[in-house]
Amino acid sequence: MKVREYFIIISIALTLSLIAIAQFWTPALWFFIIIGPLIILGIFDIFQTSHTIRRNFPLLGRFRYILESIRPEIMQYFVETDTEGRPLNRILRSLIYRRAKGENDTEPFGTQMDLYHSGYEWLEHSMYAKTNPKDIGEFPRLLIGGKDCKQPYSSSLLNISAMSFGSLSNNAVMALNKGAKMGNFAHNTGEGAISDYHLEHGGDLIWQIGTGYFGCRHEDGTFNETTFRKNAIRPEVKMIEIKLSQGAKPGHGGILPASKNTEEIAKIRHVQPGVAVHSPPSHSAFSDPIQFMYFIKNLRELSDGKPVGFKLCLGRKQEFMDFCEAMIFTGILPDFITVDGGEGGTGAAPVEFSNSMGMPLREGLIFVHDTLVGFGLRKEIKVIVAGKIITGFHMARALALGADGCNSARAMMLSIGCIQALQCNTNTCPVGVATQNASLVKGLVVEDKAPRAKRYQEATIHSFLELVAAAGLNSPQDLEREHISKRVGLYDVKTYAEIYPNIEEGSLLNIDTIPEDYKKFFHLTRIMK
Repeated sequence: MKVREYFIIISIALTLSLIAIAQFWTPALWFFIIIGPLIILGIFDIFQTSHTIRRNFPLLGRFRYILESIRPEIMQYFVETDTEGRPLNRILRSLIYRRAKGENDTEPFGTQMDLYHSGYEWLEHSMYAKTNPKDIGEFPRLLIGGKDCKQPYSSSLLNISAMSFGSLSNNAVMALNKGAKMGNFAHNTGEGAISDYHLEHGGDLIWQIGTGYFGCRHEDGTFNETTFRKNAIRPEVKMIEIKLSQGAKPGHGGILPASKNTEEIAKIRHVQPGVAVHSPPSHSAFSDPIQFMYFIKNLRELSDGKPVGFKLCLGRKQEFMDFCEAMIFTGILPDFITVDGGEGGTGAAPVEFSNSMGMPLREGLIFVHDTLVGFGLRKEIKVIVAGKIITGFHMARALALGADGCNSARAMMLSIGCIQALQCNTNTCPVGVATQNASLVKGLVVEDKAPRAKRYQEATIHSFLELVAAAGLNSPQDLEREHISKRVGLYDVKTYAEIYPNIEEGSLLNIDTIPEDYKKFFHLTRIMK
């Protein structure tokens, strides 16, 4: 006999029993207040056709879906260890929270990391370490702007990575922007355009232009120079970033769910409200590397000479080589390049794209840096990285591998209250960070969260400077690949300089000096002499 049959028999028996008892004791009928709804639910389960479990196991089958719905919370709070959580483990999350609150961020009793596991990395310290981070300069800045830039920007080494209003709530945007203003670092708008919330507190903005050209588009979705210039010349906008692709969904374009596309957001983005908004996978303003360089030049002129760069998650290496050749051919250079890794985050992306597309950050950064060096372009272009930049060590590793500065998104979200509930794509974020639900957004108090973003960024910069000082270096720019060691096997350790040997300056400009690893990217008809 199956559970379904047992349920039917038990339901009939209970009903008849209560009716019989009520003949002698009328209050027995009150039990139907509890039993009646359960029987009705069970009957509904038997006759519905969507869920086999509920059909075969009426009432009992519902517990399966209840437990499944709270599985992320059970895993996070009771099952996973401090080092196992994904995307960010508890050690990293706790570190962000403590720094954001200004609490003690030290750890007791030694590391929980497995130092003998393949992939473990460390920064090599010096016997002649500096005694204080101030010895290498308090909060060094990064000047971004090439030879054609008229308004170079003095940037922090750690800024807020791209997250759009729409993906984030208005209070989350204001908290991040106010934190950026308080801490003198920059806030990337994401591709969702500049909203009033980005402007309210006057924090420095990096305006990101995506394939949908939100905030600077015609009705047909093409680029609009007039509306671009109107926003680009705002004093809050310090740099322009053209988004070619992002790590979580390269080649796919952004997605704004219909539930988040309110009338306010639609007005800012110049789209129709209440519908899912899919950004095109590629740009319509250019279709080849030469056109792209002239597009960069056009944006620089329209913005009165502000720094213009582009963001990409590296895919086909050949295409980045084409960009570099186009830079040399046209003489037009971006002021900066932001390299995103395949481990980068997003509020919503197809699983296949998140898991199986896009080069990881370290390999992407190394290739971009080395290629620019090989073409003799590296000194003219700043390289920024994004993709799980959480701690001072992550910053040190990125700069050692070739970056000039770093951006962080998820750490900044956590600093203002994100609990990694993994509900960014459902409009039900319980802490009001990644939702447009007004009731949930109200719980995020800007005045309380903004200082947390500022404190997290400041503490992480301090930690980074302490690492640089411990390595005995005079400046963050002195970090090299030889300073980071990586365990590549149980008995084998190599520095990044050994794993990824440095390329010679200008070696890609002559057929006789092209490194072996790069020869496959050149054809006889295109080799530069």
